[in-house]
Amino acid sequence: MNAWLEHTFVAPLHQEFFLKALLGGTLVAVVCAVVGCLVILRRMAFLGDALSHIMLAGVAGGYLVMKFFFHEEAHAGGMLVGALIASVLAVAMIGFVSRVSRIKEDTAIGVMYTGLFAAGAVLVTVYSSEIHIDLYHFIMGDVLGVADDDLRASAIASALVLSLVILFFRHFQIASFDPVLAAALGLPVLLIDYALTTCVSLVVVSGISMVGLILVVGLMITPAATAYLLTDRLQRMMWLAAGFAASSVVGGLYLAYAIDSSGGAAIMLFCSLQFLVVLVIAPRYGLLAGWLRRRRMLPQELVEDILGLVLKAGARAVSAGELRDGLGHEPRATLRAVKRLVQDGLLEARAEGYALTEQGTLQARRLQRAHRLWETYLSQVGTPEAELHGQAHKLEHLHEEASVDYIDHILGHPLKDPHGSEIPPDFVDTHSGQPVMVSLLRKDQGGTIVEVKPAAATYTPLKKGERIKLRPRNVAANRWVVERADGSVVELDHAVADGVLVQPDP
Repeated sequence: MNAWLEHTFVAPLHQEFFLKALLGGTLVAVVCAVVGCLVILRRMAFLGDALSHIMLAGVAGGYLVMKFFFHEEAHAGGMLVGALIASVLAVAMIGFVSRVSRIKEDTAIGVMYTGLFAAGAVLVTVYSSEIHIDLYHFIMGDVLGVADDDLRASAIASALVLSLVILFFRHFQIASFDPVLAAALGLPVLLIDYALTTCVSLVVVSGISMVGLILVVGLMITPAATAYLLTDRLQRMMWLAAGFAASSVVGGLYLAYAIDSSGGAAIMLFCSLQFLVVLVIAPRYGLLAGWLRRRRMLPQELVEDILGLVLKAGARAVSAGELRDGLGHEPRATLRAVKRLVQDGLLEARAEGYALTEQGTLQARRLQRAHRLWETYLSQVGTPEAELHGQAHKLEHLHEEASVDYIDHILGHPLKDPHGSEIPPDFVDTHSGQPVMVSLLRKDQGGTIVEVKPAAATYTPLKKGERIKLRPRNVAANRWVVERADGSVVELDHAVADGVLVQPDP
């Protein structure tokens, strides 16, 4: 066992190339992951991919400039400057095209990066005698063959990028989550965008010579995406992403050493496997957590059908057997829903069965109100009487308060449905403690007038501060009959009743 551990984990550390790969790869991976958190929050993943391809033109240009103007072979510093210039030029061209034409930014990125990548490939092939770029290593990287110049260039770029992120973290954070708020606070949003783009460019440029085009994009996106599944806080997300990136490099290099494979590919494979594992087991956003939530979730339609059935029973408690067999739902799901309603305080368990609590009665009456209003509406638009109940039963589950209130309003706040059953009043508004329209009040309800809107004041003698009480409505004329404090009576049509606001009595 000890011999196996020695051979598998300790022996690679005696190899200089392995230690350099660990140092260089971890350095690149950590800074890629930190910047990648900002990239995926700003939905700039495509731009990172584009910049990595554009590097070919920059590296080729750096080779040619060093050769023709300085008569030297290219080195890491020259290629770094050339690649950085290419990326800045590309970002400027993308911004220019998207501003002066109808082309959107994502389309401009696609056009520019493919064009510049093609230009780089042409330079490499035309000047093949001057430019010594191994395209395979450019794309896949050679992390197991890291040179000292690459390490130095990467260390400088990484230190610069991490310093910028730390110093301007709050600016990046606000601009990433809410650019409008950032602009309102006076932050230079455009400058922050360019600063982030420059950071992405530096990260890509410094890492591409060591880990290659594919891996530098993968290390920028995948660890950050993995961390995003575990937290909602940017600072914690950056720490987690850096940890996942570093562990990907360590695990990938040991995997490559063990099976004698490409270092860059092994790192990316390990990184992707980490993402898949977290995708499954993440406590809030993972597949397993989502499956458990869906399994525990109760269909709203089932819950509302249970409340409706118990409401119809009146004062009588409804047995578990009636609930299980009388709704047409799967019996186990029905009983599970009943238990949840008891836990939520909407039903109470009695010896003879289940009954509604006060809160449950309110919810059931709201559902009943929605059903009867939908029946009334469907009747008015010509739905056959035989279909009213079935259609309204489907629509009653669309009982968002604003929608039901709108139906109530356009129907003139009816008191009864087409079958003659009472339509429950608007419990939510009349019991909210806030002023309501007179049109929402029912018989014997009263209160103090707090406002008479100008459009209504012309047609009614009612004044602010008056005490009023509702008498039975004149249904034939659809007029609200209001009794004043002196005993006199005023009738209001629908429009005027909507224009008088009353603070209801408790």
